[in-house]
Amino acid sequence: MPLYKTITVNSTTKVLIWKIEESYDALFKETTLTDRSSARVNKMKSELHQRGFLSVRHLLAAEGYTDHDLYYDENGKPHLLDGKHISITHSFIFSGIIISDIEVGIDIEKKREKILKIAHKFTTVEDYKKLRYKEVQIRKLTIVWCAKESLYKSFNRVGLTFLNHISVADFSLYENKTTANVNFEDKEEEFDVWFLEFEGFTCAYALLNERLRHDS
Repeated sequence: MPLYKTITVNSTTKVLIWKIEESYDALFKETTLTDRSSARVNKMKSELHQRGFLSVRHLLAAEGYTDHDLYYDENGKPHLLDGKHISITHSFIFSGIIISDIEVGIDIEKKREKILKIAHKFTTVEDYKKLRYKEVQIRKLTIVWCAKESLYKSFNRVGLTFLNHISVADFSLYENKTTANVNFEDKEEEFDVWFLEFEGFTCAYALLNERLRHDS
């Protein structure tokens, strides 16, 4: 079943994950795209990216939306016409969306050893170097990346960086939850973050903690 997982976070927030097993033709046949989306998918050089793009439209359909209900602002952030908040992700054979009444973000990444080489670009790595096993380092760093990417998508401000403006509280792999903070220019926001691992991939999704939001 391509609809791989559905998570009801709360009464107004849902996560849907799709495992992309269908061919491009099969996905395209059951999807109605706007002219803009058709042009966009036709320009994609990778069929994997095309299939990811189309699978997201199937996830929208599972929640009663069509491609015509989705639009992007000048910064490339997706929105729904009914005012609900949405975030979108796809990585290799998985795609996902989160829909909510409040600000949200989601990211899926494949766990790969190369994250050890780029860790210094998005986090302070000393704490992770103390971890005994390389596998645990990779798992935790991938979660941190996904969490920061989720906040980055939600916050959506030009000049925001993972290393300097987004922090993730330390967490246990057994708890599957943490918090993260964005502090950039005149605005600070805290998010609750959940994460899960499946088939060599990691997903993190974040919800704005509105009680702790602060605007200068």
